[in-house]
Amino acid sequence: MALATTSSHALSCYLHPRRRRRGNVAVSPRSEGGGARRKEEVEIVIVGAGVAGLATAASLRRLGVGATVLEQGALLRAGGTSLTLFKNGWRVLDAIGVADELRAKHLRIQGMKMRSASSPASAAGGVLREFSFEEEAPGQEVRAVERRALLEALASKLPPGAISFSSKVRRVAVAGQQQGPGGATELELEDGRRIVAKVVVGCDGVNSPIARWMGFSEPRYVGHMAFRGLARYDGDGGQPFEAKVNYIYGRGMRAGFVPVSPTRVYWFICFNRPSPGAKITDPAALKREALELVRGWPEDLLAVMRDTPDDAVVRTPLVDRWLWPVLAPPASRGGVVLAGDAWHPMTPNLGQGACCALEDAVVLARRLATAAASEGGEASSYGEAMRAYERERWGRVFPLTARAGLVGALVQWGNPAVCAARDGVVIPRLVRLGPFLEHTNFDCGLLEPSAAAAAPSP
Repeated sequence: MALATTSSHALSCYLHPRRRRRGNVAVSPRSEGGGARRKEEVEIVIVGAGVAGLATAASLRRLGVGATVLEQGALLRAGGTSLTLFKNGWRVLDAIGVADELRAKHLRIQGMKMRSASSPASAAGGVLREFSFEEEAPGQEVRAVERRALLEALASKLPPGAISFSSKVRRVAVAGQQQGPGGATELELEDGRRIVAKVVVGCDGVNSPIARWMGFSEPRYVGHMAFRGLARYDGDGGQPFEAKVNYIYGRGMRAGFVPVSPTRVYWFICFNRPSPGAKITDPAALKREALELVRGWPEDLLAVMRDTPDDAVVRTPLVDRWLWPVLAPPASRGGVVLAGDAWHPMTPNLGQGACCALEDAVVLARRLATAAASEGGEASSYGEAMRAYERERWGRVFPLTARAGLVGALVQWGNPAVCAARDGVVIPRLVRLGPFLEHTNFDCGLLEPSAAAAAPSP
């Protein structure tokens, strides 16, 4: 489905102009004041067209519920490299209906090879352990997916006009009773539009303004930075690597690469740094810095990095936010609720950031759809739905966030004795993949529309 940039009237065009429908939660927009200050009333607004935002919108759509997605960019975000999705993530994509499309484009990873950076420069040297997923974690499904392809697949499940581009939120406020439905929230956009919604879903990423408005602290820098890149092999023969994760351990630094598709290979470097430092905007300088970090490491890693276009390299600080009981604000406030990185940013050490965002989307959509079908979606029903979502998800995301942070701290140690024990004892003899991946057995369930939501509109 082609996605077009929407005009300032896209929100009202997306909604049915005459009727309010139970299950489809369409409402008539109300204009006040005219011009740039026109106010629009909608039922559900999702802020952010990233993984969590588009997955939530697509899940709601599958349940027969409409939502508008506000994206501050002019287009879908094509930046970034790839995301590693495990079995729990693929179950969500199956439920939404985009998994098979993505499977056809991305390789299934068969296993993992773990090596030491202190080995000879040849790719074969220093293997600490090698195993297959089928042997150690039967039934596991692992694929690295291009972020761009994932976003496009999710967006294809939405109707034209559902995504309002160039729509950056300037201000969030609780709407007065006279301004809209009880418990509603008002969003003021940079272009002057005002939107009053019964439900606002904050999916605006790690540095979420919605989360700040709700009282959440800034994400915590964990002391590590990451380079990421996506190598391209568009010529004859494609990329030459086996469908395995290649992991390489050094002192206070680790790196690796994994084939994504027949023509793409994703790579990363995690390294210790006391502070994130100044942002580098020159792509060529970023790539040079990354190559300098791993000078003398296995040649296959260096070759992948050299085969990466400058504009396909990014450097980011690794951050998280632990949702301590009592201390952390609730995930919802009035008619606003958070999902994905906006609520629980986590480090990538378990490969669960995107998977948990996808899980959030299905669980939240299911709760909101039930509330929408109840008495036309009253504010009290939505409020309880959001609180139930938090209760259901907190016990899942808090332990994973903490565990990912602890794993990262352990593998980033630079002490020579600790690294020697890791390479000589822990990885070859103690690591067992099945128990380590137990968290990927989570099943989000199906997205089954209710009878009311599934019924065709008159």
